[in-house]
Amino acid sequence: MAEAKLAARPLSPHLQVYRWSWTMAMSIFHRATGIALYLGTVLVAGWLLAMASGPAAYGRVSWFFGTPVGLLVLFGYTWALLHHMLGGVRHLVWDFGHGMEPATRINMARFTLVGSTLLTVLIWAVAFLMR
Repeated sequence: MAEAKLAARPLSPHLQVYRWSWTMAMSIFHRATGIALYLGTVLVAGWLLAMASGPAAYGRVSWFFGTPVGLLVLFGYTWALLHHMLGGVRHLVWDFGHGMEPATRINMARFTLVGSTLLTVLIWAVAFLMR
């Protein structure tokens, strides 16, 4: 009897059943950027430890972050920080009950991606111009 009840239960839908949407993709990106921020925080802690350790250690870390790979890591960290922040703002707006209409949800998700990219490029452009 227990076997009959188990067989009649509906199966949970898998990701392959769902149609990809902007809100789904941005939700996954929000989680991924949260993980990236944890890893980036380790780099920030290493930079602070190098500063506290003296000029030699700080010089090595500064050299690494000045290489193309280091700059790419910093650029990615900046984008992850801004994307995660804008995703958090999007969720805060939803928590207040606004922006739940389908078109608004999609536009907010698009803005999260486009806005984080534009803000990252703007911050890096200003940083290089101020050098």
